[in-house]
Amino acid sequence: MATPLGDVVIEARDVHKTYDTGSVQVHALRGVSLAVRRGEMVAVMGPSGCGKTTLLNCLSGLDEFDSGTVTINGIDISRMSDDRRTDLRARSMGFIFQTYNLLPVLSAVENVELPLIVAGVRPREARARALEALERVGLRAYAHHRPNQLSGGQRQRVTVARALVNRPAIVWADEPTGALDSKNAADVMDLMVELNRSQGLTYVIVTHDPAVASRCHRVVHMADGQILREEGPEAIAVLVRSGV
Repeated sequence: MATPLGDVVIEARDVHKTYDTGSVQVHALRGVSLAVRRGEMVAVMGPSGCGKTTLLNCLSGLDEFDSGTVTINGIDISRMSDDRRTDLRARSMGFIFQTYNLLPVLSAVENVELPLIVAGVRPREARARALEALERVGLRAYAHHRPNQLSGGQRQRVTVARALVNRPAIVWADEPTGALDSKNAADVMDLMVELNRSQGLTYVIVTHDPAVASRCHRVVHMADGQILREEGPEAIAVLVRSGV
């Protein structure tokens, strides 16, 4: 049974972001407003360069923005220091990227436990939680394999396990299936959907793939740094509830 969607957990209002290269200014975000409810899976789609990844980075606190507000669980991250935003990400967020970002010299379990070690979790507890996360993605038997001993699909599952190891409320995913063939892409999406249903994880997923978007509750279409439209059975409810 699907987890019922809860209150708004991520909210952006009139967010602007400009990159200044010195010779030209690129308006990456032009007054973007968006709300995401707890337990929702939202796909963000649009042509290359439309601002999708910039939006994800601004919403998650990885990147600063020029004006507007972004709140996570009602907390305005634009008013936070870099250290407080880093702590917020470490405690309540997970990240999945297309390029895996796994360290080749570490085993799967060592890659998964690394965020916990950096956060100061005791090694024994970090190892136990990393093995638990690998079990959840079906890779417990591959815990001591290095990335070059794993398939692309298995590597992305390790990345998912690493994203889950701190037991986040929100998972940000930037083209999570972009480097995978259709079979492995479907397997990874099956896993993400199951975790959404069983644990109520909230996902914001940047993707070019309609097959990925079709698995989400809502699809947000962007162009030229703006949201053009939203599709899906949850779109109207979210817009009305958030006041966007």
